[in-house]
Amino acid sequence: MVASFEPSEILTDELLERFRARAGVHDRENTFPDDDLADLKDAGYLAILVPQELGGSGLGLAEASVLQQRLAGAAPATALAINMHLVWTGVAKVLADRGIDALRFVQEGAASGEVFAFGISEAGNDLVLFGSGTDAAPLPDGGYSFTGTKIFTSLAPVWTQLGLHGLDTSSEDAPRMVYAFVPRSEVQAGRVVVRDDWDTLGMRGTQSRTTVLRDAVAPADRIVRRLAPGPNPDPLVFGIFSVFEILLASVYTGIARRALEVAVGAARRRTSKRTGKAYSQDPDIRWRIADMALAYDALPPQIDALARDVDALADHGPQWFSLLAGLKHRAVTAAKRIVDEAVLVAGGSSYFSANELSRLYRDVLAGLFHPSDPESAHSTVATAWLGPLED
Repeated sequence: MVASFEPSEILTDELLERFRARAGVHDRENTFPDDDLADLKDAGYLAILVPQELGGSGLGLAEASVLQQRLAGAAPATALAINMHLVWTGVAKVLADRGIDALRFVQEGAASGEVFAFGISEAGNDLVLFGSGTDAAPLPDGGYSFTGTKIFTSLAPVWTQLGLHGLDTSSEDAPRMVYAFVPRSEVQAGRVVVRDDWDTLGMRGTQSRTTVLRDAVAPADRIVRRLAPGPNPDPLVFGIFSVFEILLASVYTGIARRALEVAVGAARRRTSKRTGKAYSQDPDIRWRIADMALAYDALPPQIDALARDVDALADHGPQWFSLLAGLKHRAVTAAKRIVDEAVLVAGGSSYFSANELSRLYRDVLAGLFHPSDPESAHSTVATAWLGPLED
């Protein structure tokens, strides 16, 4: 970590206001925030988790979490999109901190401006990291070709490297889960097709389009791991799960914070015709604001504690996955409830699509769909406390 860290020096108030002003436009027009990405690149944001000696900021996961909360408060879709790039740079840091240099190319690439996307999600694949419907076929030179369909591929218009997984069923030691990176040149070659199909309720600026792989080639030097399918304690699996869950929790916590701020502003501006006083003096509104704040205040310390544990190589053993799934679940469900309450405080104006709270209301819903979903989180926590289901 760096000796001193001031979030506003990396994401200045002026920069955040620019992001906030653009967010409504990208939501309305269903477009990718190219200007936001350019500004983030100029600010060195793509390399915040990259060591200083490799050209990055040398921040830890806890510090990146704070920045993502701050960014999400201004432009949730921008924050969620860049989250997927930060997941790979975060995984690279997790591995490097544990003496594994397999993703050094990710760190060097991020420092030079490359954009890494996350190609793991597949329709109907509730195994997530532990299985895949994508075929990974070994090539004579040590590379792999991938055939399958990935969904929710954020950063679709701009990624330069797509991190993905597939199942090798033909090698001597098969089956093996193969984790690798496919370059953007495979799009030009026609072996990767990025569908223009992102027309959603919220988080529209992420442009998380469907990605079709047709013998897409990952070269030998971009094959990161070959693992047995199923639950696996490998550092790569831990790195993906821990960074993904913590940074997701951070984005939705940032949304919750912004909704609370907007609700407070609305309560101070709105005046009751019945009493002639601001709604901030209404006992019912004050209770509602307090309830929102009570829910929000619990989130940042939880995220900070687990992020620092990852940075410090803490050992929670088999409890790790329960803790991480629970963190993400609590953050997204609390954020949704906070936004719901904010809409009620702000009143009917929030129902108009141009209103910021209307956008936050739609954006926050996406949190429930990310792994771990509510069912998976509860199953993971139940297993941690009660043991696995009996056969």
